[in-house]
Formats: sequence, structure tokens, C-alpha cells
Amino acid sequence: MFGQSEKNIIVSGHRGYKTLYPENTIISFKKAIEIGVDMIEMDLNLTRDKQLVVIHDNTLDRTTNGTGAVCDYTLDEIKRLDAGIFMGEEFAGERVPTFTEFLDLVSKEKNMFLNVEIKEKTHEAVDLAIKELDKYGLLDKMVIACFDAAIVRYANEKYGVKTQGFPSWYMKNFDRNTYKHVYAVGIGMKDLTWELCEDFKGRGIDPWGYCPDTDEAVLRAIESGCTLVTCNNPEPALRIFREKGLHK
Repeated sequence: MFGQSEKNIIVSGHRGYKTLYPENTIISFKKAIEIGVDMIEMDLNLTRDKQLVVIHDNTLDRTTNGTGAVCDYTLDEIKRLDAGIFMGEEFAGERVPTFTEFLDLVSKEKNMFLNVEIKEKTHEAVDLAIKELDKYGLLDKMVIACFDAAIVRYANEKYGVKTQGFPSWYMKNFDRNTYKHVYAVGIGMKDLTWELCEDFKGRGIDPWGYCPDTDEAVLRAIESGCTLVTCNNPEPALRIFREKGLHK
């Protein structure tokens, strides 16, 4: 799908360029694109009036100057919040993007792939996300990801799209059929080993590592046999992969 392999490792920006910019904001996505990532990973929640917004947590408290659950606010109310100030005054005024605003940005990038993580773990959120992705002609350039195996199965069974799951012990509602519905699994650095990656490859599932943000971690991701890495700071991975001829 993405042309990734151990000899062409894809680099994904985790919530954009999370280390240096407010996560899941337009500036974070733009900066990740500017340094040359192949994929953007981002997160979706639903507002009270059923609008998809790009924010990681189900609550507003950590990354905005608001409080409470995302689903308790309308889009208009969420758009009044500051989504940048938590990282410093220089980012004051950044807003929570809508999914449409995000897609308007990334759809201009011809070779950009997307990792769309469903944080509002409902069929409705999947349905709305797929509808928007289809409208932009991006269904063949993305995966739907979720830590809830029931959501992963639903997306794959209903829409036939590629999905990203996780090792069984990461996932809610995991059962023995879950891996039949995933294209890739995201493996945290604490669990990332050559043996685990080989096990998933043997099942026909791509092993994707997260988040190797230092030179040492990037080298371990290479040794483990990852075909894709998702990074808070994509710079070390991009630099090292290019130096080693592992990034086209």
C-alpha cells in the first residue's frame, strides 16, 4: 500500500511535529510536512453537534484552555478555544482543526499518507471519517487506527479499508479474529523487538514502531525490522534513514 519495507522505511509525524509544535494543530502538521514526513498521524473526536475535530484526548483540559469532554461542546464553542498556548505564548491563537481543515491541508500533498486514529470510539465517528476521506479521494492513502479492536473490525468489515491495530495486550475488545482485520500494528518502543516484528510479519501484518525520537531509538527500530515509524520528532529518523539509504 505505502511501498514501505525494511529497505524503505516510512516516517510518520505523530500528531504532526509534536516535539516542537502544539500537537494536532495546523502549524504542527505544516511543519511535519515541511521537513519531509511521508505520513501524518492524527486523532479524531466528535463534538456535541457531530462534527469531527482533530484532538487527541476525549477531554479538552490537557491541550486547550477549555475543560470537560469534547463531546459536550459544539464546534463553534471548541473553535473559540486556544489549542496552542499550552506550549508557550508564541503559539497562542492556534485552534483545534476540523477534520475538513486537516484534509484541505494534506490533500494538497500528492504523496502524503494518513493515519487516522479514532479516539471517539464509535461507529458514527468511523462513518463520518470515511465519508470525508472518500470525498477527498484519500481512502487508498490512509489507515484507520484504534485501540478498540471492535472499531478496527468495523472499519475493515464495513468499508474494506486498511486498518492499524496494536498488539493484543494494548487493545480493548481483542479477540482471535482481530488480526484478520489489520494491515499493520503499532508497537511501542518498550515492546519493540526483532522477534515480535517477525511474528507479525509471519501473520502478514506490517510492524510499525512508535515513537523512536532519538538516534539510539531509530537504530533500534531499524534492527527490529520496522517498516514504518511514527515519531514525535521525525528529524532523527529522516536523517538516519536517508544516510543509510532506507528512505526513498
